[in-house]
Amino acid sequence: MSVPGFVAAATARARRGAIAGAGPSVSKAPSTSGVRRSRAWMSVSKDDVASETAPIAMSTSDYPDVLVGSGQREARQRKFSVKDAIRPELIDMDAYTPILPYEILAQRLGMEPKDIVKLDANENPFGPSPKVSDALRDAPFLHIYPDPESLFLREALEEYTGLPKEHLLVGAGADEIIDLLFRLFITPAQGESVVNFPPTFGMYKFDSDVNGATCINLMRDAEFRIPIDELEALYESGNPAKPPKMVFVTSPNNPDGSTITDSLLRRLLKLPSLIVLDEAYFEFCGETRIGWVREFDNLVVLRTFSKWAALAGMRVGYGAFPLEIIQHLWKIKQPYNVGVASQLAATVSVQDRADLLDKVEKMKAERTRFYEEVKRFDWLQPFPSSSNYVLCRVQGGRRAVDVKQQLAKRGILIRYYSSAGLAECIRVSMGTPEQMTRLYDALAEL
Repeated sequence: MSVPGFVAAATARARRGAIAGAGPSVSKAPSTSGVRRSRAWMSVSKDDVASETAPIAMSTSDYPDVLVGSGQREARQRKFSVKDAIRPELIDMDAYTPILPYEILAQRLGMEPKDIVKLDANENPFGPSPKVSDALRDAPFLHIYPDPESLFLREALEEYTGLPKEHLLVGAGADEIIDLLFRLFITPAQGESVVNFPPTFGMYKFDSDVNGATCINLMRDAEFRIPIDELEALYESGNPAKPPKMVFVTSPNNPDGSTITDSLLRRLLKLPSLIVLDEAYFEFCGETRIGWVREFDNLVVLRTFSKWAALAGMRVGYGAFPLEIIQHLWKIKQPYNVGVASQLAATVSVQDRADLLDKVEKMKAERTRFYEEVKRFDWLQPFPSSSNYVLCRVQGGRRAVDVKQQLAKRGILIRYYSSAGLAECIRVSMGTPEQMTRLYDALAEL
């Protein structure tokens, strides 16, 4: 029987029952797989009920038990609650605080973007390879979906890294690959854990929260060294009962620029966990273990195009994986995760890496200059760095937040911290020689 016919017949039976004093007797509605029981299709007036073949004319309030049982009626009367519907562990989760772009910052400061010296996000001030803009201008297939395997880019990366492309996966920034690892290894809200070594890159804790994992934070010491003895003791203690699924290590570490040794990494790899080594700043220190993924089945190495290749706005990163892991990542990644323009820009960057690595050397030269220049400011204590930024502790009665704000008034943006392990610290990304000169002049005025 058709839906209108079924409803009309039910209406007529209900009317006859009401006349006889027996009341409606229909308690089972048609399956919701083919029909939605809502007022949307109960919208005709009561006057139409006279005919058994007329469209349905009642509302659920007129005949509350027709088509809707009491339990179903209670469910329909409840209102949708966002708080009840979303995962409970996300209700009070802290949001990630990103760095704002030029245009927004300039607007807030009442300045033109060209007048701002942006040294707060470890970006490359020299910009991408000039061949990137040429390639994007001439790109013929921007209207076509991108290659889901990023094949040309992975072939270029094979040459750059010396690792077969079968071990390489490209993502929308290394951030996407971090999230994919959580999706692959973590069952949300089941007590599974990861290990993090603050102060470090905030995305590990963020993705841990998003994916329902417990994040075990083992604080670095005053020289930002990883507490390896404490970590090994954690595994020996049996608390948590299940070993952490992943351990995140950044080398060079953000925000201080320290690196790890081969011997430390080998100790980490003896643990029954996946070791995720983030080499986002590899090009600034020259130390890499990307080839180790062929030797260790519990090692993943992450890299990005945001820093050395100046493609932060294009969002391209990649990871190197043991084959047993990467086969599963291919299954769960979004099919068109890296856009045509981003793949093209990254591929051209690898091909023109001589130009980009020359710019890396310029930033390293500015890093060397930085240590010399800040010697005249006895209230700044710089830490050793192997990256394109330097962390400094503000001392001598000054406050890091005041230094940041006073520089911002002069159009110079830096990062400051007040979190554990970073109290009264600022981080300065290396800029062009002209930008850094402007910074030193401003510091002399404070």
